[in-house]
Amino acid sequence: METGNHSCGTDFTLVGLFQYGHMDTFLFTVITLLFAVALIGNITLVHLIRLDQTLHTPMYFLLNQLSIIDMMYISTTVPKMAANFLLDTKTISFLGCAIQASVFLTLGGSEALLLGFMSYDRYIAICQPLHYPVLMSRKICCSLVAGTWSSSSINALVHTVYVFQLPFCGTRIVNHFFCEVPSLLPLVCEDTSQYEHTVLLSGLVILLLPFLAILASYARVLVVVFRMGSGKGQSIAVSTCSSHLTVASLFYVTTLSTYTQPQSMHSPGRDKVVAVLYSIITPVLNPFIYSLRNKEVMGALRRHMG
Repeated sequence: METGNHSCGTDFTLVGLFQYGHMDTFLFTVITLLFAVALIGNITLVHLIRLDQTLHTPMYFLLNQLSIIDMMYISTTVPKMAANFLLDTKTISFLGCAIQASVFLTLGGSEALLLGFMSYDRYIAICQPLHYPVLMSRKICCSLVAGTWSSSSINALVHTVYVFQLPFCGTRIVNHFFCEVPSLLPLVCEDTSQYEHTVLLSGLVILLLPFLAILASYARVLVVVFRMGSGKGQSIAVSTCSSHLTVASLFYVTTLSTYTQPQSMHSPGRDKVVAVLYSIITPVLNPFIYSLRNKEVMGALRRHMG
């Protein structure tokens, strides 16, 4: 492997997403519009949940947290990418890269765990409705959210500290549009195969386990609902579960494909496309999937729009 500058103070160069000549401006415009739509959609949902008393329930408390995470999630990558494009520069400082990687890991882990807790909320509401006020009390909801943030922060801190104390070689060109751990490993001068096993383990715990819990929860929910024989209840349950499952599937499948694959199987072009899906598209879709298919949210929106 090429050797060169190993100092911690050297900047990184982000290859970026815009590498298509005359398509640069078009792609930049599309990404900027998606960023604006994501912010407007999530801010509207957060504001609506705060204002409307009918939405002051555990389900919408968790949804409020998801919207906050999504706003921060997309803001971690897009503004820097836009600034680099407008200023015709592709550099990011060593410290800036470390902070971006750490924040991105924290938010990604938080979203993965939170989506799992949201499926637990729906499972309790439909399968154990009499115990719902106890099992999903305000205190328990706050504990779930606190556990989500703390565990994902610790995981992100451990990975960031380890990766950024490794020796980086050569020109430090990151073939990505932001600093993400898998995209930084090819720049390391040491053998990272053992560390890749740690990344795989973290991905299985933080991503795969919640996804399997979601699938199991909704399988149980659908079994219980269809046994009831109520057409209206079945319709509501299927609508709620399908909305959440759509969001979860898009997020988990794409992130799992990045964080549970060996480094030898990574392709920079494919990684960037997949990263767009879970870091940009998912935050854009979340508020619309949860609001447009939810009568309570749409009713609250109509009330507050007069």
